[in-house]
Amino acid sequence: MATTHPATPTASRTLTIGTMVAGCFAVMLAQIGIAIPATLNGLFQETLHPVGSQLTWISDAFLLPVAVLELTFGVLGDLFGRKLLLVAGALVLAAGEAIAAAASGVHLLWVGQALAGLGAAALFPTSLAMIAAGTHTHRDRARSIALWAGFLSLGGLLAPVLGGITGTYGSWRSSFVVVAALGVVAAVLGAVLAKDSRAPEGRSLDTGGQITLAIGLFALLYAVIQGPTNGWGSTQVVTGFVVAVVAMVAFVVAELRSPAPLLRLELFRNRAFAVASGITVIGMFTFLGTAYATSIRLGPIQHQSPMRTSVAFLLLQGPAFVLIPLTGWLLERVNPRWMLASGLALMGIGQLLAARMPVADLSLLTLVVPIGLVGIGFALTVNSVTATAVNTVPTHFAGMASATTSLLRDFGFTLGPAIVGAVALSRAAASFAVTLPAAHLPADQLGPALAVAGAGGPLAVNGLRPGEPGAAAHQAAFAALGHGYTIGYVVCGVAALVAAALTVVAMRGTAADQVDDRDTLDLTPRVPSDAVTA
Repeated sequence: MATTHPATPTASRTLTIGTMVAGCFAVMLAQIGIAIPATLNGLFQETLHPVGSQLTWISDAFLLPVAVLELTFGVLGDLFGRKLLLVAGALVLAAGEAIAAAASGVHLLWVGQALAGLGAAALFPTSLAMIAAGTHTHRDRARSIALWAGFLSLGGLLAPVLGGITGTYGSWRSSFVVVAALGVVAAVLGAVLAKDSRAPEGRSLDTGGQITLAIGLFALLYAVIQGPTNGWGSTQVVTGFVVAVVAMVAFVVAELRSPAPLLRLELFRNRAFAVASGITVIGMFTFLGTAYATSIRLGPIQHQSPMRTSVAFLLLQGPAFVLIPLTGWLLERVNPRWMLASGLALMGIGQLLAARMPVADLSLLTLVVPIGLVGIGFALTVNSVTATAVNTVPTHFAGMASATTSLLRDFGFTLGPAIVGAVALSRAAASFAVTLPAAHLPADQLGPALAVAGAGGPLAVNGLRPGEPGAAAHQAAFAALGHGYTIGYVVCGVAALVAAALTVVAMRGTAADQVDDRDTLDLTPRVPSDAVTA
C-alpha cells in the first residue's frame, strides 16, 4: 500500500533568476535531445541501414521513457526536492547521449536514446514545476510559463542547426557529443543556481500505477510502430493492442483505489483542464508527426543534406521562440480557447498544404508557407495548452499538473512518429507493390528489388545506390514513399482541424474563470479505505 507523507514546509514561493535560468536551460536541453535525430535520419539510413520500423524506433526510443516516467518524476520531485532531480536528470541525459555517439549499430543507438530519454523525463516536469511553484499570480505564472515554453521551442530550434552543422561538416556522432556536453552544463547550472522546492503533501510513489502505465504505453507504441513491418493482423501486433487496453484499464482502476495516486483523476473534472489535456495530445501528435514526415521526406527520401533539412525545422520551431512576447501578452488577455483554436487551425491548414507538395520538388522555398504555418500554429498551441492546464489546479498541486501536462505533451510527441510512420510506410508499401510490376524492370533487377523491399520496405529500395542490384526500382520506391508521407500530412491536418473545432465547442470562459475553477476541485489527500473506522 502506498503511504503518504505529512505536510512539510516547502521553500518560499519566490521565483529566483537562478531557478529560471536553470529551469529554462534544462527544458531547452531536453527538447534538443528529442529533436536532434530529425535532421539526422538521412545519415542514419546511409550509415546504419535501418530496415522497416527501425528508423522510427530511433526517435521513439528517446520519447518512450519520457512519456512513461514523467508522472513518476513529478512525484519524486515533490517528495525529495526538484533541484536534485534536475541535476541527476541532466547527467543521465548526458550519459545516454555519449552512448549514442559511440554506437556502432542501430541497437546500441536505441539504448543510448532510451537512457537519454530517461534523463529528459526528469527534466521536463521538474523544470516546469520549479518555475510554477515560484509564482504567485496568474500574470506572473503566464509570463514564466511562456518563457519556459519559449526555451523548450528554442531547444527544438537549436537542434536542427546543431544537427545540420555537425552532420554536414562532421558526423551524426558529433551531434550527440555536443548534446552530452550541454547535459553536463545543465547539471552544473542546476547545482549552482536553482532554488529547491517540493510539495510532499499527500504524495507518495504509486507502484501499481507506474507499472500499468508503463506496460500500457509501451504495448500501444510497439503495436503501432510494428504494424507496417509485422502486419496489422499479426499475433504480435494484435497482442500489443490487447495488452495496451487491459493495462490502461488497470491503470485507471489503480489510480482510483490508491490513497496517493500517480495521477489524480479528479483533475479531469475541471472541463478546461480535461479539454486542454486532450488537445495537448492531439496537437503535439500532429506537430511532431509533421516534423517526422518532413525529416523523412528531406532525408531518406530526397537525400538532402542535414544543413538543408535544418531549414525546415527552423520554420517549425523558430516561431515559438520568436513569438514569446506576443504569446505571453495573449495569455494574459485572450480567451485561451481562441488562442488554442487559432493555433490548431493554422497547423491544420499548413499540414494540408504540405500534403500538396510534390515529392520530386527539392526546392526549400516550397516548404516556407506550409511548414511556416505549422510553426506559427505550434507557437500558439504549446503555450496556451500548458498555461491552461497548470492554471486550473491549486498551486500546491503544480507539480502534479506540470507532470501530467508534460506526460500528455510528450505522449502526443511519441505518437507523432509512430502513427505517421505506420500510416506512411503501410501506404508506401501498398503503392510500391502496385507500381513495381508496371515498371517492367528486367528480371535481374526485379528480383533483387523485391528482396530488398521484403526486408526493408520501399525506404530500403530508395536508398540503393546506382549500380546496386535492384537500384532500377528506385523511381517506383521514390514515388510510393512520396504518396505514403503525403497521407501522413493529411492525417495530421485533419486531426488538427478536428481539435480546433473541439476547442471552440468544448472550452468556455476566460483565463481568469479557469483559474477560479480550480478552487472547486477536491484534491485533498485520500484516506485509505482500510483506515476508515465505523
